[in-house]
Amino acid sequence: MLHSGSRHLGAQICQNFHKLAVKLNQQWLSDTPERNPLAFLPTDSLEGRAYIEWMNLALDYAFENRETMLEAIMTIFAKHTKKKLGKNTQFTDKINCHHNYASLENHYGQNVWVHRKGATRARNGELGIIPGAMGATSYLVRGLGNPESFHSSSHGAGRNFSRTRAKSNFPMEEVLQDLNDHNITIGKKNLQDVAEESRFAYKNIDEVMQNQTDLVETIKTLRTLGVVKG
Repeated sequence: MLHSGSRHLGAQICQNFHKLAVKLNQQWLSDTPERNPLAFLPTDSLEGRAYIEWMNLALDYAFENRETMLEAIMTIFAKHTKKKLGKNTQFTDKINCHHNYASLENHYGQNVWVHRKGATRARNGELGIIPGAMGATSYLVRGLGNPESFHSSSHGAGRNFSRTRAKSNFPMEEVLQDLNDHNITIGKKNLQDVAEESRFAYKNIDEVMQNQTDLVETIKTLRTLGVVKG
């Protein structure tokens, strides 16, 4: 299982268009919250259409990013399996899904923009991945197409601690000991920020799954054997 997105490209697109939206909202005298200015761009405006094009570019980049890394991993895995066991590796179909994007969809008879932040699409019969944190359980699921969730489910468990708070609350030694106790191998050169993705920093994934049985059905449960963290 591999997790990645559009990285700096997507972040830069977001920042640039958000600055533009804030500027335009001020010109239009549009009210936005002071603490978290949720600036907007009309989708039928020149700026709005430009953002949609750039966002879709970032989604395509993220998709290909995952595909490229996965192909490399599969090649290495197959090579060493053949060398060590003398057997050819058979791979099943891949599941590649986005978890932070906006999409124009039809719900309740209307075309609406659905913004999935930390969420994945879960149409009826659609396969998806709900990953747990480092060392936690992960799930392969099939969507149930629940209209009340706009055909969506959670992307994962969700954080209890930000990356910064996780590093200050959970010592590196404690996180590594937890992985060792569960016979989980970690591949990472710099271990100073290993607590960022510790299972302690996230909500209980099993409880989260129990709370969304009306959104997805579990078809396979995955146990962590090893983690490679960038």
